[in-house]
Amino acid sequence: MSDLAHVPAVRRSVAATPEQVWEVLSDGWLYPTWVVGAARMRDVDEAWPAAGARLHHSVGNWPLLLDDKSEVLESRPPRLLRLQAHGWPAGAAEVLLEIEPEGTGSLVSIREDAVKGPGSLVPRPARQAAIVPRNRETLRRLAYIAEGRA
Repeated sequence: MSDLAHVPAVRRSVAATPEQVWEVLSDGWLYPTWVVGAARMRDVDEAWPAAGARLHHSVGNWPLLLDDKSEVLESRPPRLLRLQAHGWPAGAAEVLLEIEPEGTGSLVSIREDAVKGPGSLVPRPARQAAIVPRNRETLRRLAYIAEGRA
C-alpha cells in the first residue's frame, strides 16, 4: 500500500447520508457512472465491496478500450473504501474514499496515487496535477447519483 497521507485529498459535501453514499459505492455496476475513465462494467464479484472483491471494468474510449479490474483492499461500511484500481498501460493506483457525517449529509473525500507501473515513475507533483481534477469530477458524479437517490 502507498502512503496516501502525503497526497492531497479532494473533498465534497454531499446532500445524502453516509449510508446513501455507501449504497452507490456498493453497487459495482454503477462504477463507470461515477469514476472518470471507467467506460463499462464487464462483471462484479458477488462479494463487492468486501475486501478482496473485484470489479471487472474497461477503461478508455470506444473503440480503444482496455479490459482491467479494481480490487477492494479495505472496506468499512459506510465510512471507508480503499481500492487498487488498475488501468494499463498506466499501471495501478491506490484510491481511498472516506465518508463522514456532515449535518444531515456527508463529507466525502478521495485520495489517489499511482503505486505500480509507468504512472508511478512520474514525479508525484506532476501526477497529482492530473489526478486531482479527475477526482473532483469523480466526486461530482458520485454526489449527483447519491443525492438523486436520497
